[in-house]
Amino acid sequence: MRRVAITGLGAVSPAGLTMPATWQRVVAGETAIGPLVLPRTDSLPCPIAAQIRDFDPTEHFAPKQLGTLDRISQFAVVAAREAVADAAIQPGDPALAKADIVIGVGVGGMNTVDDSFYRIYGEQGRGVHPLTIPKLMANAPASQISMDLGLHGNSFAVSSACASGTHAIGLAFRSILHGDCDIALAGGAEACITNGTLVSWNALRILSRDTCRPFSRNRSGLVLGEGSAILVLEEWDRAVARGACIYAELAGFGANADAGDLTAPDQKGAEAAMRRAMASAGIAPDTVDYINAHGTGTALNDAIESKAIRAIFPADGLPLVSSTKGVLGHSLGAAGAFEALVTALALHHQLVPPTANCTEPDEECGLDVVPEGARRTVVRHALSNSFAFGGLNAVLALRRSAQAPA
Repeated sequence: MRRVAITGLGAVSPAGLTMPATWQRVVAGETAIGPLVLPRTDSLPCPIAAQIRDFDPTEHFAPKQLGTLDRISQFAVVAAREAVADAAIQPGDPALAKADIVIGVGVGGMNTVDDSFYRIYGEQGRGVHPLTIPKLMANAPASQISMDLGLHGNSFAVSSACASGTHAIGLAFRSILHGDCDIALAGGAEACITNGTLVSWNALRILSRDTCRPFSRNRSGLVLGEGSAILVLEEWDRAVARGACIYAELAGFGANADAGDLTAPDQKGAEAAMRRAMASAGIAPDTVDYINAHGTGTALNDAIESKAIRAIFPADGLPLVSSTKGVLGHSLGAAGAFEALVTALALHHQLVPPTANCTEPDEECGLDVVPEGARRTVVRHALSNSFAFGGLNAVLALRRSAQAPA
């Protein structure tokens, strides 16, 4: 039976331009949410977002290459480069050249879309950039990673709203289990903090005007984020044989559909997805010590997710639960990838990150959401939850590696 190791991590996030910088702020509970900075913001109804502030694409790409890349692809390529370097896989490795790439994307190259529409309708322009379509298409991040790193395996995008990154990692996990490849790059990317996107999200009336407070009694909604997180998944025996650092074992994946409401979460669907992930991993609920929750900071989502967790786990043995969206915001297609990365690091360091901004833990949620700061504890197994619009649920189950500190 093949197993899957997580051997490389890369991130470009509002909290930092690398994986270590991102992890440091997540563990510190230091929010990256702040005042919105965009051109043409006079009509925007939402004043905040979790934006990536100091990313300079010219430090990573030549001018000719940069002309082909929307912001979403820039993030994805840089995160993928870091993940491969972190895994210490040599560029000439034949298994790397055959690696699969699966990238979750919620809405695609929205900066290209927004700028093009403004040129057409706002400036009455007659033309747009000749590479507008290749830049905005949802598969652009996966394709750009494959070209940048010279990877020839099965490469494609997954689009399932806020579960996209988790679905992408789950599908790559299955590819390795089934022997389709020995290495896969999987994760998510998003860069949709644009005028049009923000106006559209505001119409749903679920955006917070001040900050994201998951599981807090005074929570007021979600905050949009952006960035990319990429994981290197590797067949276990191969990783062990080359002496790779194994952050955690990706042990299971569960996914399903509510087949109900378009936007409201469903407790039974969330429960079923978590149970499927644990069954896939062959683990019992009483061995799960941590759940990285979907935890959007909306009144309904946090309440439903809490009920689903309490329905599965014994009252006297509830796992610790935390949400990282108080730090990173909600990056849609990249959110599940960021959360899988954080979960792997929590297992590796045996350190549960806090739920930032949870100033008044909601007693009705009935969970220990680690509001006081990161907590060092034994974490044997962990779940990473994603529950998306359209009733699409995806959950990853991770197991502690023997390399984690005792």
